Amino acid sequence: MSESIESLVNSENKGERIKALNMLREIEPAIAFGYIKKLVTDNNTRVRYAAVSQLATIGSQDLNESLTILRDRLVNDTEPDVQAAAADAIGALKLTDAFEDLQNLYQSTPEWLVQFSIVAALGELGDPRGLQLLQTALTNETSLVQTAAIGSIGELGDPNGVESITP
Repeated sequence: MSESIESLVNSENKGERIKALNMLREIEPAIAFGYIKKLVTDNNTRVRYAAVSQLATIGSQDLNESLTILRDRLVNDTEPDVQAAAADAIGALKLTDAFEDLQNLYQSTPEWLVQFSIVAALGELGDPRGLQLLQTALTNETSLVQTAAIGSIGELGDPNGVESITP
């Protein structure tokens, strides 16, 4: 099976590379992780998005390498969907070392989807440093970001956060 996955991963056809990503869900995570590393920098946005999204589940194979990959996609990818997927995976893997990257991107991006994903990830991270950013997100112009901030403040479980959401 890994020979067929290898040929699909290296295919010029994006549909075949996406098929490879789907097949990776059926094999040993340690082996799948090796293939994912190549696909997170694919020239096709949909392939990159799907590969980065899968890191949320198989990235635990190597948390240090996952952190490096996800930081890169979070900061350097030009596609907001991929950046949002990177934020989601950072939260799912509880990669608290990426907190400052999340914070900086939240403050610099105009993309509500990226902001939403960062706010949701902060709740999953459980890092108390996130409270101030979440309080700021309560005043975001996008109601979905505000709603995510309320949920993430609840996930943090910090009593100081309750005062922020009371209004």
